[in-house]
Amino acid sequence: MIVGGEPELALLLHIFPEGVEELDGAFAVYADEPPIGFDVVEVEDVREGWEDGWRAFHHGVTIGRLWVGPPWEDVPDGAIPVVVDPGRAFGTGAHPTTRLCLELLQEVEPSSLVDVGCGSGVLSIAAAKLGFAPVAVLDLDEVALEVTAENAVANGVEVELVTAPPAAELAVMNIALDVVEAILPTLEVPRAITSGYLDRDTPTAVGWVSVERRVLDGWGADLLEFRP
Repeated sequence: MIVGGEPELALLLHIFPEGVEELDGAFAVYADEPPIGFDVVEVEDVREGWEDGWRAFHHGVTIGRLWVGPPWEDVPDGAIPVVVDPGRAFGTGAHPTTRLCLELLQEVEPSSLVDVGCGSGVLSIAAAKLGFAPVAVLDLDEVALEVTAENAVANGVEVELVTAPPAAELAVMNIALDVVEAILPTLEVPRAITSGYLDRDTPTAVGWVSVERRVLDGWGADLLEFRP
């Protein structure tokens, strides 16, 4: 059991997509080993029927024109669905950094796009649904690439799995701040949507400036432009 509130729930869903549920004012996470770095107050064996309880805490969210949610929920009328089954890779739409990226994604003109650190493919699939093309995805985790490919097929969109970032008009990165800062100078893109860091942080890389800033629940996201 891990003590926390709504922001903590969003973070736990991001870290433990295999299962999180609320029990007696705290959160239970399902993992092979007790999580390190959290306020753990109890560890116990998984009880029978936990799968149904886990599903009850994965709900769809509406972000602008998009709805991101699991396949067992109904899509709201008029929304563009991004259906993702929480499972083997990070990214369900619940975390504030994902929401912020999706908000910014809807404010730029569709173009070619590369999703660096694609996770479950939420951002790249949403981009394809919004008219971005071609959409390239890459991740160091082979499971993430497999899951993104599966989710893309389930959503009826095309993404290209690549091993290095291609030239594109826009990059999206929802990863750690130091990784964002390290990757930005290597990209052949004029713009990037970045998140995965706290609202007190802003990516710093030569030539890159933030032209729009969003914050939510202590997290930040930026629309960056390269200005040599």
